[in-house]
Amino acid sequence: MEVSDWELVRRCKQDDRQAFQELVERYQRKAVAIALGMLHDREDALEVAQEAFTKVFTSISKFKEESSFYTWLYRIIVNLSIDRQRQRSRRSMFERHQSRGDDDDDWVESIPDTHGLNPSDLVAERELGQQIRAAINELTPAHKAVILLRAVEGLSYEEISQVLQCSRGTVMSRLHYARKRLQKRLGHDL
Repeated sequence: MEVSDWELVRRCKQDDRQAFQELVERYQRKAVAIALGMLHDREDALEVAQEAFTKVFTSISKFKEESSFYTWLYRIIVNLSIDRQRQRSRRSMFERHQSRGDDDDDWVESIPDTHGLNPSDLVAERELGQQIRAAINELTPAHKAVILLRAVEGLSYEEISQVLQCSRGTVMSRLHYARKRLQKRLGHDL
Protein backbone atom coordinates (compact mmCIF):
# COMPACT_ATOMS: atom_id res chain seq x y z
CA MET A 1 0.00 0.00 0.00
CA GLU A 2 1.32 3.40 -0.98
CA VAL A 3 2.04 5.84 1.83
CA SER A 4 0.02 9.07 1.55
CA ASP A 5 1.60 12.43 0.84
CA TRP A 6 0.38 13.62 4.25
CA GLU A 7 2.25 10.82 5.99
CA LEU A 8 5.42 11.50 3.99
CA VAL A 9 5.22 15.22 4.80
CA ARG A 10 4.73 14.43 8.49
CA ARG A 11 7.78 12.18 8.41
CA CYS A 12 9.81 14.81 6.53
CA LYS A 13 9.03 17.29 9.26
CA GLN A 14 10.66 14.81 11.64
CA ASP A 15 13.83 14.82 9.49
CA ASP A 16 13.11 11.50 7.75
CA ARG A 17 15.23 11.73 4.60
CA GLN A 18 13.76 8.53 3.18
CA ALA A 19 10.30 10.11 3.26
CA PHE A 20 11.66 13.12 1.39
CA GLN A 21 13.24 10.82 -1.19
CA GLU A 22 9.87 9.13 -1.70
CA LEU A 23 8.23 12.51 -2.35
CA VAL A 24 10.95 13.39 -4.85
CA GLU A 25 10.52 10.08 -6.67
CA ARG A 26 6.74 10.48 -6.67
CA TYR A 27 6.74 14.01 -8.12
CA GLN A 28 10.01 14.58 -9.97
CA ARG A 29 8.58 13.77 -13.43
CA LYS A 30 5.61 16.07 -12.93
CA ALA A 31 7.90 18.79 -11.58
CA VAL A 32 10.10 18.65 -14.67
CA ALA A 33 7.05 18.49 -16.95
CA ILE A 34 5.54 21.67 -15.49
CA ALA A 35 8.85 23.53 -15.68
CA LEU A 36 9.48 22.26 -19.21
CA GLY A 37 6.00 23.32 -20.27
CA MET A 38 6.69 26.83 -19.07
CA LEU A 39 10.34 27.18 -20.05
CA HIS A 40 10.70 24.99 -23.19
CA ASP A 41 14.29 24.30 -22.25
CA ARG A 42 15.28 20.94 -20.81
CA GLU A 43 18.27 22.16 -18.81
CA ASP A 44 16.36 25.07 -17.31
CA ALA A 45 13.46 22.74 -16.46
CA LEU A 46 15.76 20.27 -14.72
CA GLU A 47 17.41 23.08 -12.77
CA VAL A 48 14.05 24.55 -11.73
CA ALA A 49 12.80 21.13 -10.59
CA GLN A 50 15.97 20.58 -8.57
CA GLU A 51 15.71 24.04 -7.06
CA ALA A 52 12.05 23.39 -6.20
CA PHE A 53 12.87 20.20 -4.33
CA THR A 54 15.70 22.01 -2.55
CA LYS A 55 13.19 24.64 -1.42
CA VAL A 56 10.80 21.92 -0.31
CA PHE A 57 13.54 20.24 1.69
CA THR A 58 14.64 23.44 3.42
CA SER A 59 11.15 24.75 4.15
CA ILE A 60 9.00 21.65 4.70
CA SER A 61 8.75 22.52 8.39
CA LYS A 62 6.94 25.74 7.38
CA PHE A 63 4.44 23.90 5.16
CA LYS A 64 1.10 24.51 6.87
CA GLU A 65 -0.71 21.72 5.01
CA GLU A 66 -3.59 24.04 4.09
CA SER A 67 -3.33 22.63 0.58
CA SER A 68 -2.09 19.32 -0.75
CA PHE A 69 1.63 18.70 -1.06
CA TYR A 70 1.57 18.64 -4.86
CA THR A 71 -0.29 21.94 -4.96
CA TRP A 72 2.40 23.48 -2.77
CA LEU A 73 5.14 21.94 -4.92
CA TYR A 74 3.51 23.16 -8.14
CA ARG A 75 3.25 26.67 -6.72
CA ILE A 76 6.99 26.61 -6.03
CA ILE A 77 7.75 25.29 -9.54
CA VAL A 78 5.52 27.85 -11.24
CA ASN A 79 7.07 30.71 -9.26
CA LEU A 80 10.61 29.51 -9.98
CA SER A 81 9.76 29.07 -13.67
CA ILE A 82 8.39 32.60 -13.87
CA ASP A 83 11.54 33.88 -12.18
CA ARG A 84 13.67 31.92 -14.66
CA GLN A 85 11.69 33.38 -17.59
CA ARG A 86 12.33 36.87 -16.28
CA GLN A 87 16.04 36.14 -15.94
CA ARG A 88 16.15 34.75 -19.47
CA SER A 89 14.38 37.75 -20.94
CA ARG A 90 17.07 39.99 -19.45
CA ARG A 91 19.89 38.09 -21.13
CA SER A 92 20.82 39.04 -24.65
CA MET A 93 20.38 36.69 -27.59
CA PHE A 94 24.14 36.42 -27.85
CA GLU A 95 24.49 35.25 -24.25
CA ARG A 96 21.80 32.59 -24.76
CA HIS A 97 23.55 31.31 -27.87
CA GLN A 98 26.89 31.19 -26.08
CA SER A 99 25.52 29.35 -23.04
CA ARG A 100 23.94 26.55 -25.11
CA GLY A 101 27.00 25.76 -27.19
CA ASP A 102 27.12 24.16 -30.61
CA ASP A 103 28.12 20.66 -29.52
CA ASP A 104 24.78 19.75 -27.93
CA ASP A 105 24.08 16.06 -28.59
CA ASP A 106 20.61 16.10 -27.00
CA TRP A 107 18.96 16.76 -30.36
CA VAL A 108 18.91 13.02 -31.03
CA GLU A 109 16.58 12.48 -28.06
CA SER A 110 14.07 14.93 -29.53
CA ILE A 111 13.56 12.99 -32.77
CA PRO A 112 10.05 11.51 -32.68
CA ASP A 113 9.22 7.92 -33.57
CA THR A 114 7.94 8.22 -37.12
CA HIS A 115 7.37 4.55 -37.88
CA GLY A 116 4.29 4.14 -40.06
CA LEU A 117 3.42 7.82 -40.33
CA ASN A 118 2.88 9.72 -43.57
CA PRO A 119 5.75 12.24 -44.10
CA SER A 120 3.37 15.06 -45.03
CA ASP A 121 1.35 14.41 -41.86
CA LEU A 122 4.57 14.52 -39.85
CA VAL A 123 5.52 17.87 -41.33
CA ALA A 124 2.04 19.29 -40.70
CA GLU A 125 2.03 17.97 -37.13
CA ARG A 126 5.47 19.40 -36.44
CA GLU A 127 4.51 22.80 -37.86
CA LEU A 128 1.33 22.88 -35.80
CA GLY A 129 3.30 21.99 -32.67
CA GLN A 130 5.73 24.82 -33.38
CA GLN A 131 2.85 27.25 -33.90
CA ILE A 132 1.20 26.20 -30.65
CA ARG A 133 4.48 26.52 -28.70
CA ALA A 134 5.13 29.93 -30.23
CA ALA A 135 1.60 31.08 -29.36
CA ILE A 136 1.92 29.83 -25.76
CA ASN A 137 5.29 31.56 -25.44
CA GLU A 138 3.64 34.87 -26.33
CA LEU A 139 1.33 34.61 -23.33
CA THR A 140 2.19 36.35 -20.10
CA PRO A 141 3.73 34.07 -17.46
CA ALA A 142 0.49 34.06 -15.47
CA HIS A 143 -1.61 33.06 -18.49
CA LYS A 144 0.94 30.50 -19.61
CA ALA A 145 0.91 28.93 -16.14
CA VAL A 146 -2.91 28.65 -16.15
CA ILE A 147 -2.97 27.03 -19.60
CA LEU A 148 -0.26 24.53 -18.71
CA LEU A 149 -1.70 23.62 -15.32
CA ARG A 150 -5.16 23.06 -16.84
CA ALA A 151 -4.37 21.56 -20.25
CA VAL A 152 -1.15 19.67 -19.54
CA GLU A 153 -1.48 18.73 -15.88
CA GLY A 154 -5.26 18.52 -15.81
CA LEU A 155 -5.63 20.40 -12.54
CA SER A 156 -9.05 21.65 -11.48
CA TYR A 157 -9.81 25.37 -11.18
CA GLU A 158 -9.59 25.03 -7.40
CA GLU A 159 -6.20 23.32 -7.56
CA ILE A 160 -4.89 25.96 -9.96
CA SER A 161 -6.11 28.73 -7.67
CA GLN A 162 -4.16 27.12 -4.83
CA VAL A 163 -1.03 26.72 -6.95
CA LEU A 164 -1.13 30.31 -8.20
CA GLN A 165 -2.51 31.75 -4.97
CA CYS A 166 -5.39 33.57 -6.60
CA SER A 167 -9.14 33.21 -6.60
CA ARG A 168 -11.03 30.66 -8.67
CA GLY A 169 -12.58 33.54 -10.60
CA THR A 170 -9.14 34.88 -11.47
CA VAL A 171 -8.13 31.43 -12.71
CA MET A 172 -11.24 31.24 -14.89
CA SER A 173 -10.64 34.74 -16.22
CA ARG A 174 -6.98 34.08 -17.01
CA LEU A 175 -7.84 30.79 -18.66
CA HIS A 176 -10.54 32.44 -20.78
CA TYR A 177 -8.18 35.23 -21.83
CA ALA A 178 -5.35 32.79 -22.59
CA ARG A 179 -7.62 30.55 -24.69
CA LYS A 180 -8.96 33.53 -26.63
CA ARG A 181 -5.44 34.76 -27.27
CA LEU A 182 -4.34 31.32 -28.46
CA GLN A 183 -7.41 30.96 -30.70
CA LYS A 184 -6.78 34.36 -32.23
CA ARG A 185 -3.10 33.65 -32.83
CA LEU A 186 -3.60 30.13 -34.14
CA GLY A 187 -6.61 31.15 -36.22
CA HIS A 188 -4.45 33.61 -38.14
CA ASP A 189 -1.64 31.11 -38.64
CA LEU A 190 -3.70 28.08 -39.68
